[in-house]
Amino acid sequence: MRFGIALAISALLALPTSSQAQIIWDGDAIPNSLSGKPGDPIKGRTLVTSRQTGLCILCHAGPFPEERFQGNLAPELKLSVANLSAAQLRARLVDPSKTSANTIMPSYFRIDHLQRVAPQFAGKTVLSAQEIEDVIAYLLTIKTP
Repeated sequence: MRFGIALAISALLALPTSSQAQIIWDGDAIPNSLSGKPGDPIKGRTLVTSRQTGLCILCHAGPFPEERFQGNLAPELKLSVANLSAAQLRARLVDPSKTSANTIMPSYFRIDHLQRVAPQFAGKTVLSAQEIEDVIAYLLTIKTP
């Protein structure tokens, strides 16, 4: 009996930590928060400017005067988010290939059908559900009215 319980617990622990099965798409958007909590724009800005975690400024430039080197492979962030709702931003962070098949933007919350994933990162998302929500909260602050 103990062996069966231990086996069940180890199987649960081996499952991906993201809530992939709970993501409901509505066209080009994911209307519901991935974490169930509002995002923190201050934490989101930190993630966007991080060269170790979010990596956004490797490709995008943005309103970050303190960051000397910003990307130019993708549109400036204000332009990228200008016409997108929170639900559309969430979808683009989760899996940008669903709205743009030839995008070079990485999937920050997808764990399946990826190529060339190092073994230590297999089954793990780039950002957590809450980090996705934090990034969205920040991106909404830079949208022009």
